[in-house]
Amino acid sequence: MKSPFHVMIIPTLGCPSKCHYCWSSDEGSPRMSIETIREITEWLKDYRSDQVTITFHGGEPLLAGADFFRQALPILAGGLGHLNPTFALQSNLWRLTPELARILAEYNIPIGSSIDGPEEINDAQRGKGYFQKTMRGYEIATANGLEVRFICTFTRLSVERKEEIFNFFLARGFPLKLHPALPSLRSEDPKEWALEPEAYGDLLVYLLDKYLENLGQIEIMNINDLCKCIFIRHGTVCTFVDCMGNTLAVGPDGSIYPCYRFVGMPEYVMGNVYDRPTPDDLARSDAGKLMHAFKEYVDRECGECRHIRYCRGGCPYNAIAPTNGEIRGVDPHCIAYRRIFDEITDRLNDEMFGSTDFETGEFGSPYRRKAKPGIMSILQAMATK
Repeated sequence: MKSPFHVMIIPTLGCPSKCHYCWSSDEGSPRMSIETIREITEWLKDYRSDQVTITFHGGEPLLAGADFFRQALPILAGGLGHLNPTFALQSNLWRLTPELARILAEYNIPIGSSIDGPEEINDAQRGKGYFQKTMRGYEIATANGLEVRFICTFTRLSVERKEEIFNFFLARGFPLKLHPALPSLRSEDPKEWALEPEAYGDLLVYLLDKYLENLGQIEIMNINDLCKCIFIRHGTVCTFVDCMGNTLAVGPDGSIYPCYRFVGMPEYVMGNVYDRPTPDDLARSDAGKLMHAFKEYVDRECGECRHIRYCRGGCPYNAIAPTNGEIRGVDPHCIAYRRIFDEITDRLNDEMFGSTDFETGEFGSPYRRKAKPGIMSILQAMATK
């Protein structure tokens, strides 16, 4: 199964918020020019022939301003029409104005934003006033017909209040997408906020149970993705696929990176859109070779793991960036991934076959009754959407 082609455009690494655990904000970051947008378009025209998703990311992409998006979107949509581009945007929404919202709405752009739960919990780790500013932006977005979904970052501290956070999303009717706080590469105490892998695994199992208890009342996107990739035997989000070559990011100056997380790190530059590199050119770069070396490492070291087909060692950035580019292991969250994959697999097999042996190779009786919703209920709910 081929992974979708995804290009992230980073107009700036600057951001007006100062989240305590953030690893990407760069106040001195330059802003992307419209000329660079034109160069991105020209580069992508002949780079690949399959459909492309373009996500504006950052930093805070809305710092680029309304004029940037008013010009950039028609250039990309028109120049890449043969690739049927779709667009998305990740933003804290602080700089969203009605004017900007209308521009984005013309292209039906879904927005990913970030809220870490109730105002008290959110602002304790994202900064005072963050919650209110983001919710004001949310109101502007929804008033203009834009879809907004929130990512919730769980930290070492906030995970202790996971029930409050879950209930916040449940009461608000917000879909929940969670993210574990990573060790900061720019902090004197990298693990001050970081969620340990064991705690992350516990959190995922907890949310699986809460999801099943409240099925139909809330959507937990991570659980959906985890269940689906086990069922189809292939990863469905970038963390659990061979993202190399299928996911790329373009920084403010046109530099190309393996992913938005690497933007601003010179050692991970693969090329520049102004030079029109081919896929082979990017693969031959030092960063491209490193990504391929990680893939080979996963094939070798994880070959006996029953989840390798849809886990693929997790996120290369998580594995490589903290070790200064040395491949010493897979994604440190492997412990959490294995925990939740085991949990879902064993439950699914029990529902389908009445055992935990996945290699049975055929479905169990459709007439077997379950007292409570299970993994199949999640899959069935996804199928009806």
